[in-house]
Amino acid sequence: MADHGADEQNVNNKPILTDPPFYLPEFEQSYRYIIDEYDVTPKDITIFMPCAVRKPYSASPSHQLIRMIISQVFSEPQYHIVIFGTCGIVPAELEEMYPYAHYKYMLGKCKDKKVLDDFLRIETDRVAGYLEKTRHTYQFRIAYCIGLFREALIRGSEKSGVKIDMILPTRDMINKVVEEGDCVFEEGSLSMDEYLGEFTSELIRFRNAHYSMDRDR
Repeated sequence: MADHGADEQNVNNKPILTDPPFYLPEFEQSYRYIIDEYDVTPKDITIFMPCAVRKPYSASPSHQLIRMIISQVFSEPQYHIVIFGTCGIVPAELEEMYPYAHYKYMLGKCKDKKVLDDFLRIETDRVAGYLEKTRHTYQFRIAYCIGLFREALIRGSEKSGVKIDMILPTRDMINKVVEEGDCVFEEGSLSMDEYLGEFTSELIRFRNAHYSMDRDR
């Protein structure tokens, strides 16, 4: 296996990959496995969440916050979490599979326009491929994302013809945060109180609009 700028090997005796992961063959191979071979269990709802710096993703403080909110609104049998971003797109239950728990890269620090453009192109295709694969797997699709990840998801939806039913934060909320806040990143962080508050209220509204009170939660 090529070095790809790997750091010291981790406790699982796998190299930590530090190059932009969307270029690496390991991520294309894993993506093809998910698209061509992996059986995704049908659920009413899928919720798309961006990947995180901490691995596995579920150990990330922001992911734990987001997952806690989701679990308070929906019951576990109702939903499926899917992670996407620089990793490509991966069902959350595969988060410890190589190479998804074995890379360190932050797109937000990248200023190279070509790399950013390449990410958007590659991720759009990968999102579209997953949406096409799971066209009949889910009844509803919800996403919680900002920035280029959000743009890739929107473009992937358009390319596949598979609708994302709700994308949060809303554009109005993003504009409010950008105008009023002093953000490290352009649109802030998904763990900001403003975003999480809207996420919670909109999930509840969605549940109440689509599920009768007598449905199992």
